[in-house]
Amino acid sequence: MDTTDIVTLLKESAFMLSTFGVVLVYAMIKGRYALINTIFALYIALLISIKFPYYAQIMGSNTQDGAITKIVLFIAITVVSILLFRRHIPGDDYETAFQGLGKKILLSLLATILIMAFSFHALPITEIITPGTPIQSLFAPEQNFFWWLILPLIALFFV
Repeated sequence: MDTTDIVTLLKESAFMLSTFGVVLVYAMIKGRYALINTIFALYIALLISIKFPYYAQIMGSNTQDGAITKIVLFIAITVVSILLFRRHIPGDDYETAFQGLGKKILLSLLATILIMAFSFHALPITEIITPGTPIQSLFAPEQNFFWWLILPLIALFFV
């Protein structure tokens, strides 16, 4: 594999890498317990957003506007869920940025897996941006969605 192949793969994987970077920075700033709360909040947001009955009333006629509306609603539900979990599962607020960096990287990877799985199956992110084919081959098949959902829950037992 030469450098052009690596650059092409990085361009196609930019969405996943940027998601991982944002989640890792969040974990370094807020701590690993905040990231665990975020992972749980993502599950709650998925549950609510899949069965939300008022999308038709909120969305416009444009499909891109509808996609943005769904994503904003998903983010809003996630933020409210994070606040709810933060209130009941506070965790350790006095963790330095590099303390437990390995766990933070692993938790960031788990959160990225959830976000990528949601992007292909529950959220219309593919209508706004077009992720590359390596990402699609991992997360797009319907038979893999269950396994991508269950993997972070199983991994949380060992972190």
